[in-house]
Amino acid sequence: MQFPNPLIPGTLIKRYKRFLADVQLEDGKEVTAHCANPGSMLGLSEPGSRVWLSPSNNPKRKLKFSWELIEVDLGKGPALVGINTSHPNGLVADAIEAGQIEELGGYGSLRREVKYGENSRIDILLEDETKPLCYVEIKNVHLMRDAGLAEFPDSVTARGAKHLKELSQMVRDGHRAVMVYLVQRDDAKRFALARDIDKNYAAAFDAAREVGVEALAYDCRLTPEGIEVSKALPFAE
Repeated sequence: MQFPNPLIPGTLIKRYKRFLADVQLEDGKEVTAHCANPGSMLGLSEPGSRVWLSPSNNPKRKLKFSWELIEVDLGKGPALVGINTSHPNGLVADAIEAGQIEELGGYGSLRREVKYGENSRIDILLEDETKPLCYVEIKNVHLMRDAGLAEFPDSVTARGAKHLKELSQMVRDGHRAVMVYLVQRDDAKRFALARDIDKNYAAAFDAAREVGVEALAYDCRLTPEGIEVSKALPFAE
């Protein structure tokens, strides 16, 4: 995924009301950007951090800028983190169609946002005449408390636990179900559940895995020009 317009660098002043961030641009101008991330963004909203914003050409938008990237350093050198949670579904869909996620290859068609379960929509549905349906749920990951270890979730997510239960039912119904944790960071070496943050989600994950729900983790390559799915990450014990 390439950003349609060059990103604009700046310095984070503060994030507030979940969806707003004040940023000082390099020319000294202060702007308010949309923060497309409803999570806690633990460790990713430190004032003074270097950030990048995408400008919009839509004159009807209330906020001209969207917050896309932040630079962080956990002692191993600076790394870029993507904070825009609207990107992962498209990134994973593009990677599947390009054959970059081998575990999800070999299907004849891909559809997004298909209704299923209890008033839910699956992020991606893979279909092929020779295979069971494959339900793919995608979670954005950007939490890192220990250098190299990406974790999910960064806050309690009852909705996430509900998705795991619905995926489990798909497996019981004879289909395939896969959780994809997309790490929007370029400094991750491993992936793990943040069990201390949400014990209920961890329990739902363990129950889903026992039923047969599969789990994958992939990281991203990030630059101010674009983001793309990079490589598979091992799960930490």
